[in-house]
Amino acid sequence: MNPEPAVVQSEPCDATQRWESRSSQSQKMRSIGQLAAGIAHEINTPTQYVGDNIRFLKDAFEDIASLLRSGADLLEAVRAGAVTTAMARRLAADYERADLPYLMAEIPGAIQHALDGVDRISRIVRAIKEFAHPGPAEKSTADLNTIIETTLTVARNEWKYVADLVTDFDPDLPPIPCHPAEINQVILNMVINAAHAIEDANQPARRVKGVISIRTRRRGGWAEVQIADNGVGIPAQIRPHIFDPFFTTKAMGRGSGQGLAICYPVVVEKHGGTITFESEEGHGTTFTLRLPLTEEVMQP
Repeated sequence: MNPEPAVVQSEPCDATQRWESRSSQSQKMRSIGQLAAGIAHEINTPTQYVGDNIRFLKDAFEDIASLLRSGADLLEAVRAGAVTTAMARRLAADYERADLPYLMAEIPGAIQHALDGVDRISRIVRAIKEFAHPGPAEKSTADLNTIIETTLTVARNEWKYVADLVTDFDPDLPPIPCHPAEINQVILNMVINAAHAIEDANQPARRVKGVISIRTRRRGGWAEVQIADNGVGIPAQIRPHIFDPFFTTKAMGRGSGQGLAICYPVVVEKHGGTITFESEEGHGTTFTLRLPLTEEVMQP
């Protein structure tokens, strides 16, 4: 008996898996690099209004503190029977300067806005961490709705200026066995593709926003994701090629031709799923991804 063939067979498989894992992580980090300016903008916006509200609260505290000091001095004078007209005038001036009714009305809102900003920053940072995490080499069960929400948060700056986003997530969709990091990449590529299609459709009237709709449903033993846009649509003559590596109709620097080409092997080959689309020129495109809910489910 010679055990060597088993060893020889396993090593290339392990090497291939390691290469695929590194390649997937490399692609993801490139995506984050490309999204970096938008992510920075998304974090900077709530940071600014957190700062503005904290500065307002600082000024308000100084006015209230001055009013409280004058009040404390007057109270002490009352107890000592040594109240002076100057003390009363100072308290009245501090009260007028502080504009206490205004502060009482505005401070709760400023606190809430600051908390909302901190929460927004925390969500963005958490989404970036989840998106960037390489994940285990083996499949793990994950919430598909959460995967999509994470990706939409990371990519928000890519779509928010050209489209309104409509989501319709199935709350009862069970966790699916998958490589979450790779599904993140698929969703990112498809959302950016949809945003570009809408942007191209709206070139003559840049102020008109389109719509990107994302919907999840359970279909028997499958989890289904539909990503629809009302962009330019896909011309009939190029539809057979959209999943081909390096095929793109976008201008140089705007698309590498790898976005949809990456989606196909991830969904079909690595997850045993399907990816199809329907498109009408001038009206938009709908991509449908189906992923098995269990490892036992095979492609139809």
